[in-house]
Amino acid sequence: MAKEIYDILGVGIGPFNLGLAALLEPISGIKALFLEQKPEFIWHSGLLIEGSTIQVSFLADLVTMVNPSSRFSYLKYLQEQSRLYHFYILERFQIPRREYNHYCQWVANQLESCRFGQRVESISWQETSAESYFEVQVRDVSSQQIQTYLTRHLVLGVGSVPQVPNCFKDVLHAEKIFHSAEFLHRRDRPRTSKSVTILGSGQSAAEVFYELLVEQETYGYQLHWHTRSSSFLPMEYTKLALEHFSPDYIRYFYHLSAEVRSQILQQQTFFYKGISHETITKIYDLLYERTIAGKKPPIHLLPLLEAKEVTPISTPNGTRYQIGYRHQQQSERINHETDCIILATGYHHAIPTCISGLQNLIDWDNPGRYNVTFNYQVRLTKPVVNQIFVQNSELHTHGIGAPDLGLGAYRNAVIINSLTGKTIYPVNHSNVFQEFGVAVS
Repeated sequence: MAKEIYDILGVGIGPFNLGLAALLEPISGIKALFLEQKPEFIWHSGLLIEGSTIQVSFLADLVTMVNPSSRFSYLKYLQEQSRLYHFYILERFQIPRREYNHYCQWVANQLESCRFGQRVESISWQETSAESYFEVQVRDVSSQQIQTYLTRHLVLGVGSVPQVPNCFKDVLHAEKIFHSAEFLHRRDRPRTSKSVTILGSGQSAAEVFYELLVEQETYGYQLHWHTRSSSFLPMEYTKLALEHFSPDYIRYFYHLSAEVRSQILQQQTFFYKGISHETITKIYDLLYERTIAGKKPPIHLLPLLEAKEVTPISTPNGTRYQIGYRHQQQSERINHETDCIILATGYHHAIPTCISGLQNLIDWDNPGRYNVTFNYQVRLTKPVVNQIFVQNSELHTHGIGAPDLGLGAYRNAVIINSLTGKTIYPVNHSNVFQEFGVAVS
């Protein structure tokens, strides 16, 4: 008996692949399977801080922007949780990060196509006289048994991994040096330190700083916030600026030259790497309160510091760390000693090792990234009918909207329409008031 061949297999179940699974669910005739090595859906578990919100509207759920009537919408979730009136009275567009995570778990638990505790270990492309397909080797994390799946098409949604500055890589496994992605899992480390230093200037850095600032009087540590950025800048969140997170801007950006796209991305970091105005206000208000009556708590904020080296220092009370900085405007070198270092230094998209068997099939660009078509399909080195799609690995070709939750449903609609060869979910490219380019005659 011939082994079953799926139409599409997703590697990784984050919000984007989960949204794809939800949008595929009502489509008959499509056999889909999504695999994730974690035991359940979890989204940035180390940063599910109480009071933190996602940075986009609740409409940027898994499905609403292309299928508002879907049974997997956030409003449907609220109805089933008996929270619809609570949310109505709350009158907020941005929802708690913890609730967004629970919403995704609610969706995942209803989808038979999503299987957790399954680690994809290798993928190869096979061709027979009858057809071609991808062969996927998967290990069950619990039983350690290997199973093989066959699929005509792939979608890679493995997500991003923490970005660590080179000078910290040799000491990252120290007890009191960790990435902000692990903050809640290692919250006891700063509490038992005399000095805590946070590196970074984005939203995660600000949230971690605020949490530690709240607890500072309880645990008595010195608190330092350093960044190589020019300042602790807010995220650009004005209405016309937000129009850059639209299908219209994706179309404009994609058709620019690679050189121009690269230059634009370097100029647009304030669209997605800054701090929300709400978080900045909370931090400043608390700093103001702490300095009433001439008090000077041990708090130091210093931008323009680029970390160059990190040196462990043995003391009778344990290991401390000396960070060697260069001030980027004054060109001065300074040393800073601390007990605990939290790296809120962002994320990057690594190529998953499981696709090493497809290395020669994939067409890579000069920097070694996926060469991605407009419909999110990876270009291949030979004309085959099998397709590989990517989720949130196309910043260099599609622009700043790649990691944005609000464009996840749009990208999935494009993928589904390409996969089926017909318009299952209509995609509108006239969504904003401004025009991003001029007509070319």
